[in-house]
Amino acid sequence: MSKLRSEYQSRRQQILDFLRQQPEPAIAIIPSAQLATRSRDTEYPFRQDSDFYYLTGFNEPDALLVLLPDHDEPVQLFCQPSDPRAEVWHGRRLGVDRAPQELGVDGAYSIEDADEHLFALLNGVHSVYTPHDKPDLTTMLHELAAELRRTPKKGDRAPQAWHDLAPTLAQMRLVKSEVELELMRRAAAISVDAHKRAMRCTRPGAYEYQVAAEIHHEFALQGAAGPAYGTICGSGENACILHYTENSSQLQDGDLLLIDAGAEFQGYAADITRTFPVNGRFTESQRALYEVVLAAQEAALTTIKPGSNLPAAQEAAARAITQGLLDLGILTGSFKQHWEQTSYRKFFIHGLGHWLGLDVHDVGTYDVAGKKQKFAPGMVLTVEPGIYIPPGMADVDERWHGIGIRIEDDVIVTADGYENLTGGVPKTVAEIEQWMQQK
Repeated sequence: MSKLRSEYQSRRQQILDFLRQQPEPAIAIIPSAQLATRSRDTEYPFRQDSDFYYLTGFNEPDALLVLLPDHDEPVQLFCQPSDPRAEVWHGRRLGVDRAPQELGVDGAYSIEDADEHLFALLNGVHSVYTPHDKPDLTTMLHELAAELRRTPKKGDRAPQAWHDLAPTLAQMRLVKSEVELELMRRAAAISVDAHKRAMRCTRPGAYEYQVAAEIHHEFALQGAAGPAYGTICGSGENACILHYTENSSQLQDGDLLLIDAGAEFQGYAADITRTFPVNGRFTESQRALYEVVLAAQEAALTTIKPGSNLPAAQEAAARAITQGLLDLGILTGSFKQHWEQTSYRKFFIHGLGHWLGLDVHDVGTYDVAGKKQKFAPGMVLTVEPGIYIPPGMADVDERWHGIGIRIEDDVIVTADGYENLTGGVPKTVAEIEQWMQQK
């Protein structure tokens, strides 16, 4: 816990240093997530705002983090006060008294008094940095600023500039610390076990939701908070729907099953996709198309190293898919012709990957000053090529119809290449068939 607490303190110090470098006095205010109503008087399971969690490790709603350099208390937390009656109903709270010691903040106050404190803290500050996608916070702060402007004779001075803090936090979050990487390795390991379990329990006649339940059970058994995103178990032609989450169809003998699932562990996400035969044996057509996707992923992975970038990996995968589709006769003509026409986009309909971290589609720019973001050690991303041929696709032989295949792994960029966090899930045709036959 002390290692994690020092990690949060270090991140807050980076923001304080950033604010101190501004030409005029500046303050940063970051809100927690709020409880969201599911129906009437029940709520969805609480999930903390990622930026707030990144800076605090505090997992309660109704809180604010305030960072104000050169103040007697530069790091202040506003949170729910202890309330024995409320806690009997809704669970324990950290409370104002325990927050400084537990979270390493300089001062803690009741969220009920936030308006009064913020009015004083905003007075004389020139620039306010907040996440601009928090309308409730924005409204509250602008109302306080308006009140300050109405009392100039008292010497009150309202903020003059409002800035989005999100890009600064996104750049910080893009490169993971060793503490973060250890948490991501754990999220990945749990997810690997869940996928292996799912392969073993898959059989004709079962339902997609039953396979999803096996995955979720494994997440829970190993201490994950749950799925990091909506689990996809798409069999047959359902695999051609990228974000298929109904998981309601019965598994048919001879079909493939595409599973896209990852656990969330202490806030950090894993994201794995595997595609395999329901009955444990690939058909000739399935095997041929699967090998193309696997070759595309292998080609992309060879480009993952410092100084390279995601478009280079995307191009490597796209070239492999284009050539593979030509070899199978799904495309006819020359490679040059189809590469220039980007014919692969008809089949490979999404990007190759995305940043991964506290969010499954994590923050971090893909372009810097008009140039592509270069890979650096500590960045984490997914590599997930796919081919999708839905029923009725024109100009494609019917033997390929209804096949959707995606293969996805999570990788850390290292000093000399990459570390595959999720390579423990069977991936080659031989590995998959052997694993599934050992039921």
